[in-house]
Amino acid sequence: MIRRTVLALLALGALSAALVLVLVANTLRQGSRQLAVPALPRLAVDAAPVAQSLAAAVRAKTVSGLPDAHAEYLAALDQLQQHLRARYPRVHAALEREVVGGHSLLYTWRGSDAQAQPVALLAHQDVVPIAPGTERLWKQPPFAGAIAGGMVWGRGTLDDKANLITQLEAVERLLAEGFRPRRTVYLAFGHDEEVGGGQGAQAIVALLRQRGVRLGWVLDEGLVVTEGVLPGVARPIALIGLAEKGSVSLKLVASAPPGHSSMPPPAPGASAIGMLSAALERLDHHPMPGGIQGAAAAMFEVLAPELPFDQRLAMSNLWLLRPLVERTLSRGAATNAMLRTTTAMTILSAGNKENVLPGRAEAIVNFRILPGDSSRTVLEHVRRVVADERIDVQFHGEPFEPSRLASPDTEGFRTIERAVREVFADALVAPGLMLAASDARHYDAVADASYRFMPMRFKPEDLPRVHGTDERIAVDQLADMVRFYHRLLQLAAGSARGGSPS
Repeated sequence: MIRRTVLALLALGALSAALVLVLVANTLRQGSRQLAVPALPRLAVDAAPVAQSLAAAVRAKTVSGLPDAHAEYLAALDQLQQHLRARYPRVHAALEREVVGGHSLLYTWRGSDAQAQPVALLAHQDVVPIAPGTERLWKQPPFAGAIAGGMVWGRGTLDDKANLITQLEAVERLLAEGFRPRRTVYLAFGHDEEVGGGQGAQAIVALLRQRGVRLGWVLDEGLVVTEGVLPGVARPIALIGLAEKGSVSLKLVASAPPGHSSMPPPAPGASAIGMLSAALERLDHHPMPGGIQGAAAAMFEVLAPELPFDQRLAMSNLWLLRPLVERTLSRGAATNAMLRTTTAMTILSAGNKENVLPGRAEAIVNFRILPGDSSRTVLEHVRRVVADERIDVQFHGEPFEPSRLASPDTEGFRTIERAVREVFADALVAPGLMLAASDARHYDAVADASYRFMPMRFKPEDLPRVHGTDERIAVDQLADMVRFYHRLLQLAAGSARGGSPS
């Protein structure tokens, strides 16, 4: 008996040792997936005039979505476009410029090879409003376009006028250098992205479809070069978005006989508020299923070899450790959002007097939809989890579905990746998932792939500035953005003069 026990323990020990060896071997054989590129001479860029151009763009108060200020918004768009014409004369002489949907801009830079599939760079002209009552919290007035402390301050500096300005700066410079693209390049600047892009991006896409244009890829605003975001990784990480999540809001309504608060129903959960509270608690405890898939899987596959050994071991052996890894990732707000369709309870209303039982209680719950899910699967999930016929569950407003998932194994992704590696040489590059929305999703109809990346460096403290207080960008970052778009266009469009891009 003792001998059998000893043999069993020895066998178990041998199996454990073998398992450890397999895990370590799997980890060690996962080499870096970073693209190796030769050193690129640093393009000399005078950032001061770029900063002045961005500052002028900020002063054009192109706030969309305020119905009582629509005339001012249109006048501000005109002001911005007058600045663009004055600042970028070569662009406006060499490229075809069209106004689409009232105030969106479509520039066409004709390539020498009509058979080469065109590409497009996207940006948008409009910005979000300043939250009422927060104007005094800004260190610089949000629409003054101040340049101070090495920063350009103001609404739109990060989202998204810096991209618009630096794209035009890059094209203006390439034209001055005599560069002629081999393939056609479009610059598409919507004017209503912050309110859905219905008149801007969608109108541009409809025009391209009408003309039979099929884009190889588009690049829009999105993920950035992050610093200090992933624990254990000292190097910056540049994430190129393969897709963006969709959004749907559902209204949950519970109804019950109203009455006096002195005689509440004796049964638990029989009041309208009680019914709704129980339903919301069930939703809170039963999120949509998720996991390491799609863009998240692509990201972790690329980043795994760069992680500290313990994290690297876990990510390199998901065949065994997947449940543990997914459970750990689900504890963080950002990593959880990459794994699943998220549930956010945003509006709750019931009752209007402290001594009256309301006959109606309602809640709005917002879901950010992971590619692979849909607004319909979200609705079905909520009805199944709530499981209460007394609660009506319906769509609230118009949902928009998640975008198509682009592949990282394409010429377009590799071109963007190479430009990032050459300009941001210290950064790791990986695919990612964009949690917010952009105009890029509309271009799925006319593009083989849509990518989302902004050549900006972000630290954790920069994230709240997007749509928040003290939005700003460093002047030296603008120089890097010009370098990135300059190099990207060289790589993507080639040169009609012959030879390899320089």
